[in-house]
Amino acid sequence: MSRIDESMEFLPVRIAVLTVSDTRALAEDKSGQTLVDRIEAAGHSVADRKILRDERAGIADQLRAWVQDPDIDVVISTGGTGLTGRDVTVEAHRDVYEKEIEAFGTVFTLISMEKIGTSAVQSRATGGVAGGTYLFALPGSPGACKDAWDGILQKQLDYRHRPCNFVEIMPRLDEHLRRK
Repeated sequence: MSRIDESMEFLPVRIAVLTVSDTRALAEDKSGQTLVDRIEAAGHSVADRKILRDERAGIADQLRAWVQDPDIDVVISTGGTGLTGRDVTVEAHRDVYEKEIEAFGTVFTLISMEKIGTSAVQSRATGGVAGGTYLFALPGSPGACKDAWDGILQKQLDYRHRPCNFVEIMPRLDEHLRRK
């Protein structure tokens, strides 16, 4: 079953946090701050943090810039995963993904069901990989960010997590780009 192997060394990862909102500024960004607090408490570093409006091209451009940055291993966005016309974060993420991690959204929904019941169907949380970087899109509420971090990401971004984790395969995420 899932466990942390304390005999192994912890390997911190560098994580960028993106809040997608037409109305929030850094001072009001509770969801982004929730992620920052949890990232740092887990021993990882926040490599960058931004707030962008709900504009698909702008979100995708920022994701691509972070994917190209060798100092960023993971990108976590919050906001814009709902069903309204302005919710375009999922589409922007999918514009960037090379591979989607379909089970991320499924597991997030299962965790959400325990907290908010059938309202969980209104979220389109997603995860994927591009250029050797993990990308995750979470709903814009602090509770959803806590659920995703505590229930999935904290474990999967810990190299010591067994039976497997995202960190141990990081060196191989972009192997197709290095083939001759």
